[in-house]
Amino acid sequence: MWVLLALASAVCLGVYDIFKKISLRDNNVLTVLLLNTLFGSLFMCPVIINGLMHGYLGLGDTLDGHLLILAKSFIVLGSWLAGYFAIKHLPLTIAGPINASRPVMVLIGALLIFGERLNLIQWGGILLGFASLFLISRVGAREGFALRDSRWLWCCFAAAVLGAVSALYDKYLLRRFDPLEVQAWYSLYQVFIMGAAVLILKRTTHGAGGRFEWRWSIPCIALFLTTADIAYFYALSQPDSMISIVSMIRRGSVLVSFFYGVFALHEKHIRAKLVDLCILAASLGLLVIGS
Repeated sequence: MWVLLALASAVCLGVYDIFKKISLRDNNVLTVLLLNTLFGSLFMCPVIINGLMHGYLGLGDTLDGHLLILAKSFIVLGSWLAGYFAIKHLPLTIAGPINASRPVMVLIGALLIFGERLNLIQWGGILLGFASLFLISRVGAREGFALRDSRWLWCCFAAAVLGAVSALYDKYLLRRFDPLEVQAWYSLYQVFIMGAAVLILKRTTHGAGGRFEWRWSIPCIALFLTTADIAYFYALSQPDSMISIVSMIRRGSVLVSFFYGVFALHEKHIRAKLVDLCILAASLGLLVIGS
């Protein structure tokens, strides 16, 4: 069951990336991100309201529980902020494969944090994963996004690293709390954090940065992300689920966004990027077999 949930999450994540790209084109990143957190919170607010009507604050009714979720909100927002700037300025066929490297980082995190031991096949998958990142950085340099001087490429890497940290943290949280409660409360806290950040920036001389244009694709970002996260959290909450496998399956979302970049956006150097995508797929395949 958890594998099917992970597959459903992957498809929704791919569509989510497409709507992000559409919404962020020549648009204000911070405002789009704020609206995404707002819509995401509205979709999940019935969970919180239902609990409050029964005198229950959620997350075990403890301050510690809410502080743990608050920490998750900061991690996810950091990943989103870096990822939104990256996906606005980078081709989908570059940003997608970098983002899809998260399972490699998750496995390394499991090795360093949880003391898990890797077998030879898993080490092969990790090495191929890093080879894939190296190759995609080379392709990016041919399109004017060299790793040495492209802040958008670094933003994309930062988003992937923070996303891996969030995935490892999720496994810990979902052993303690209900998946819907986790999603509902961290979505609400994100609205407060992002709202405060935008207000502070608007009071500075630089403002919130750029013109904003409303598009109907913006609420679709939150809709598909919320659906993807619900499936993901329920997959992780299953007793026999494996964070490494769930994370790998979710990164299959790159196929959806990659082919959108090829056929709808007509992005360049597709053959080289397709080779890189195949290497990444081989990396994920080795990690699945080794796990």
